[in-house]
Amino acid sequence: MTQSSADEDAVFLKRAVELSAERMRANLGGPFGALIVRDGKVLAEGWNEVTSSKDPTAHAEVVAIRRACEAVDDFSLKGATIYASCEPCPMCLASIYWARIDRIIFANTRQAAAAIGFDDEFLYLEIPKPLSERAIPTVHAALKEAEDVFDEWKNKTDKIEY
Repeated sequence: MTQSSADEDAVFLKRAVELSAERMRANLGGPFGALIVRDGKVLAEGWNEVTSSKDPTAHAEVVAIRRACEAVDDFSLKGATIYASCEPCPMCLASIYWARIDRIIFANTRQAAAAIGFDDEFLYLEIPKPLSERAIPTVHAALKEAEDVFDEWKNKTDKIEY
């Protein structure tokens, strides 16, 4: 990493932390902020909007991803870096991978988040469990119609791959 990119990382990470503080103080949600940058340009900012939007998926990283994808009119954020005020939770981490973001830089750790009441450890432990052992009953109910839709997708000639 060059000195200029380390300096740039510090500036963008500081902005993510500023967002977390500003929006938390405005009672928009929890103390989390994120921004997505590509080629030195901020594509989007996001902050936790869980309580203000009444949307449990409105974490700072997911909000930033949604806004960035809209800004670039694409579902891929290849070449981008996400700066987050805290280590992404499992949902946000999965969203970052799906968006094809190249780098993650975060400030607070998930252990620090757990210490103030945002503990994701349960989710990290729940994901690898067999379906029958998960806390939420999860049932695989195969349907021929569902298989048919997958077959149709597989053979679709005008699909947009992602």
